[in-house]
Amino acid sequence: MKHIDFRDQIQRNKLKSFFLITIISIILIALGYAISFMFAPELFFTIMIIAIMISVGYTWFSFYNSHKIAIKSVGAKLAKRSEYPDYYRLVEGLTIASGLPMPKLYIMPSKNINAFASGRNPQNAVICVTTGILEKLDRRELEGVLAHELGHIANYDIRFITLVSVMVGMVAIISQIFLRSMWFRSSDDNKAGMIIMIIGIVMAILAPIAVQLVQLSISRKREFTADATAVKFTRNPQALIGALEKIKHENTPEKKVSKAIAPLFFSSPMKNLTSTHPSLEKRIETLKRM
Repeated sequence: MKHIDFRDQIQRNKLKSFFLITIISIILIALGYAISFMFAPELFFTIMIIAIMISVGYTWFSFYNSHKIAIKSVGAKLAKRSEYPDYYRLVEGLTIASGLPMPKLYIMPSKNINAFASGRNPQNAVICVTTGILEKLDRRELEGVLAHELGHIANYDIRFITLVSVMVGMVAIISQIFLRSMWFRSSDDNKAGMIIMIIGIVMAILAPIAVQLVQLSISRKREFTADATAVKFTRNPQALIGALEKIKHENTPEKKVSKAIAPLFFSSPMKNLTSTHPSLEKRIETLKRM
């Protein structure tokens, strides 16, 4: 079994993430140009500006309030140091090791083993864990999971995923603008015009699907990066392996978690959203090689 250096794993997954963002950018530009070409090439920048304004406006509020939205949606409460001293001590030790500021700590009522981090930057970050994770993981395993969540914070994953969401939203908006405008466009008997129209329609339908798949792939890469960052902070891949093994045997779908925040979790809380996370088996296999 070939050994993987956690530093190489972090760098490799970050490069893959940026490569995937480049793919979304190319799809976005190609779609906007193809659609504007059908109407008037000079409309390219107008269409792009409209899409950017709508998409950025829609996500800006969510970005600045992401931690508040996530905490409120799962019914989490601020963890008191007097009630959860070990929780505080573990996070404080990891922040010293990583050089990160201390995030606010929350508790979510759930029997499952899970956790998530949110916030637009390390200074406005939160970590939330389930009551189940505190009951079922030993101290070493809990430290591994907390290090993973701090890895997301250190790597600015919330900001990165927000950028991706804006770009995906722009593709969806441009596609909708085009498809709806087809109702008001006069028919064109010109053969070349018809071919261009068909190409535009196909792109408008397939582009949102393609970028959604790329978005899911980026999400999986960021999970691998956070795992590797946790190993960097703790120097103990066995801690995360132990936690993931327990999740395999004990977790059940979390009904009260919305699809919007499910990708934030350490382990996907919903069966139909496993594509936002790498499989537990693949994560364990990768960690065993570190």
